[in-house]
Amino acid sequence: MSLLLLGVNHKSAPLDVRERLAIPAGGLAQATRSLADQPGVREALILSTCNRVELLVDEEQGSGARAFLQEYFSLQPRMLEPHLYEFREQEAVRHLFRVASSLDSMVVGEPQILGQVKDSYAVAREVGAVSTTLDRLLQSAFAVAKKVRTETEIGSSAVSIASVAVDLAKQIFGSLNKSQVMLVGAGKMSELAARHLIAQGAESILVANRTPERAQRLAAEFHGLAVPFDDLMVHAPKADIIVTSTGAGRHLFDVAQAQAILHKRRGKPVFFIDIAVPRDVDPAVNRVDGAFVYSIDDLQQVSASNLTERAREAADAERIVTEEVDRFQHRLLGLDAVPAIVSLQEAAEQVRVGELAKARSSLASLTPEQQAAVDAVTRSMVNKMLHGPIAGMRAAANSGDTGALAAIRRLFDRSR
Repeated sequence: MSLLLLGVNHKSAPLDVRERLAIPAGGLAQATRSLADQPGVREALILSTCNRVELLVDEEQGSGARAFLQEYFSLQPRMLEPHLYEFREQEAVRHLFRVASSLDSMVVGEPQILGQVKDSYAVAREVGAVSTTLDRLLQSAFAVAKKVRTETEIGSSAVSIASVAVDLAKQIFGSLNKSQVMLVGAGKMSELAARHLIAQGAESILVANRTPERAQRLAAEFHGLAVPFDDLMVHAPKADIIVTSTGAGRHLFDVAQAQAILHKRRGKPVFFIDIAVPRDVDPAVNRVDGAFVYSIDDLQQVSASNLTERAREAADAERIVTEEVDRFQHRLLGLDAVPAIVSLQEAAEQVRVGELAKARSSLASLTPEQQAAVDAVTRSMVNKMLHGPIAGMRAAANSGDTGALAAIRRLFDRSR
């Protein structure tokens, strides 16, 4: 296994860089297939969320993952390299376990990331980009995330990017009672935002989505009203709070549109919570009097207090992750020792059989019983000679001593 994890997230790259790397859900399969087709890449998975884009590959020595990033997104290395992080082998395992367990999230403990990792895994399997190595790794990551949720309180009092956004709205408005809300986008993030907004007193919700049926389902669930996506500017002036979370890949609200909304609201402020990547709201809208725009990166200030409150639970979760990384590595070494032991036994048997063949003429006068005895004696001698090396290989694998395991393999390597 040659494991590499390459990526950017909310800590390493500003939003304007992450926007350029975002992969819409509908394009994830094609992107994963393209990564898997890179020279030297044996298996591949892409995790693309509002806060991160990460490539996880099992590859031969090479730069397939880096080449994919530069080619697929048409980015120059000087624009990308300062923001990239890279983890290999055990550290890649650790990072994946932390991500799946929501320890690397903007909002520590948020439950959505595990579902997003599972979705990426399902896509990678569907296009044939995941097999033995990454399948084993991802299954372990899911088990670790479940253990963290079960054995700590890291996920207590449901948190998410949406809930933090609503907390921010409360800080701005003081109270959300009788506020009018418009959701632009009807995905999971919009649903979570709606739940939190209603819990905080929002009076009515409008839902706009490119797929009318999804907008209608979400609106019905919260006793709101679905409106045509093409009529955004007709209904937006009715909203005090506009939450956007689409995959449009372009600005749905620019300066001119914000000015038009405020004109129809007769100067009454409008608050945009833009949790889409790429952004749905032009950042320049923030300069319009009466318009307040908060992007996903602006939510970090609110989430910082969340991390402080969860610090103890996060520490317990980190200990679990460390233990599970070690356990995973030991399992891998154990699996690696098996073919090495088999190879050593086969090599020794080839030597034994070969030497007996050379001595066939000398042994021709022996009776069949005597020849069988010679065969048994030589087999027993080989097994006794191999007992020490095989025991050492098993012990090295169990203790995680990769150096000792490799040394024993080199010592009995007949190919050199």
